[in-house]
This record gives sequence, C-alpha cells and structure tokens, in this order.
Amino acid sequence: MEPRESWAALAAGGIAGVFVDLILFPLDTVKTRLQSPQGFRKAGGFRGIYAGVPSTAIGSFPNAAAFFITYENVKSVLHHDSTSYLTPVTHMVAASLGEVNLLLERSKVVCVLMVLTNQVACLIRVPSEVVKQRAQVSPSAGTFRILSHTLYHEGIQGLYRGYKSTVLREIPFSLVQFPLWEFLKDLWSWKQGHVVDSWQSAVCGAFAGGFAAAVTTPLDVAKTRIMLAKAGSTTASGNVLAALGGIWRTQGLSGLFAGVVPRMTAISLGGFIFLGTYEKTRQLLL
Repeated sequence: MEPRESWAALAAGGIAGVFVDLILFPLDTVKTRLQSPQGFRKAGGFRGIYAGVPSTAIGSFPNAAAFFITYENVKSVLHHDSTSYLTPVTHMVAASLGEVNLLLERSKVVCVLMVLTNQVACLIRVPSEVVKQRAQVSPSAGTFRILSHTLYHEGIQGLYRGYKSTVLREIPFSLVQFPLWEFLKDLWSWKQGHVVDSWQSAVCGAFAGGFAAAVTTPLDVAKTRIMLAKAGSTTASGNVLAALGGIWRTQGLSGLFAGVVPRMTAISLGGFIFLGTYEKTRQLLL
C-alpha cells in the first residue's frame, strides 16, 4: 500500500468517524440508557441527550482513522498475489474444485488480522467510551468531572475497564460487517457490470452494519454493564460470561437484547453515512 493511499485511508476514516458519531449520538445515548442497570428513566430518559459528546468528539477521529488505516493495509496485504481468492465467485469455484483447505487457511489469516485491527482501534476507543457512557447515564455530571473522578478513584486502568469486552464485541461484529459489506459490494458490482458508486457502497454498509449490530447486541449489553458497574463489584471485574449470565438470570432474553432497536438503527444509518463518507472522501483524496 502506497503512502498516499495510507494517508487517504487515515484521513477518510477519521472524518467519516467524527461525522457519523456526532450525528447519531442521541441514538447511542438512548441505547446506553436502555442497557444500563438502573433502567432508562433513572439513567436520564430523554434528558441531556448529548451528555458525553465531548468524549466522543475527541475519540472518534483517531479511533476510526486507526481502524481504517489498519484495515486497508491488511486488505492490501491479503490482495497481493491472491485477489482471485478474495472474491465470492472464486470462493464458490475453488470450493467446488476441492480447494477448501486453501480457503480455510486464508479465512484464518483474515480472522487473525481482523483481531489485530480491532485491538489497535480499541486502544484508542475504550477510554473515550468509558467516559462517554458514564456521562450518558449521569447527565448532570460533566465529561471532565467524570474523567477526573475515574482517574482519581480507579487510575488509568479505570479508563480501560471493559477493554476485553469491547474487543470481544468488536471482533465478531467486524467479522460479520466487513466481509458482508465487501461481499454485497462485489455482488452489486458484478450485477451492474462496474464498480459500485459511493452511495451504493453506503447502502451495502447499512445492511451489513444493521445485521452485525443485531447479532452482537448481547455482547454490547455486557460491555455497557461492565463499564458502568461500581468499582470493586463482580461485574466490574470484566468477566463477559459472568455479566451475560447475570443479565440472563435477572432479565432474560429481553435484557440481553436491550437497546437492540436504537443500536441497529444507529449502526445501519451509521454504516450508510460512515462507509459512504469514507469511500467518497478516500476517492477525493486519491
């Protein structure tokens, strides 16, 4: 991948990230309050719907930029001398010819590199996410006050509480969203005989994001509970399975899928705006 392409991916990803996060922030607040242990009304209801937005504004650009520059470089490496194996049509042909082992090996590489991509992004994302979510359920407290309180009582590790649960959410989410996005773009391109436009890429992103959001909602709920839990509590320890088990015992299936509608809506719209803005900005910069 050439330096110019890397800079384009970094800038386009950062711009798209800030753009979509600020526009859809109210939906994210509603989702967080629906998932919070104290319930939607006690967490603030529809009051202070932009509580925590400074944290998002600061964290969005570097988080999205880090993800996409890693993603594009990974994709570039995988495409080198092996483009044919990355298209859905060739996947089917190769499988029919008995080349399943080769495809499985490539799938393993994709999975490993997607894990690395998300870990890079989460190093930047998690501190801003912790402060943002705590501000969203405590609208009367300012972002800086929550940041200071977290650092004073929990130290720097307090800002990374929920890091493992965030990575565990992001890995399956990305493994569903991005391959599905690429598949839908390839399919649409094949159907119409030319590469998809930016708006078509955005539509593919919306479908892929909404589906990925729905199936990973329980992991998102667990992440929210871990980040919002009182310091020293069992949930605050960061055990995702324990958090999921506790939610299942007390609230059942509805608790595991709390906030699924605003999450799907935000990520579908986000996928449309984010991936469309990314593709368009990247095209303009190249």
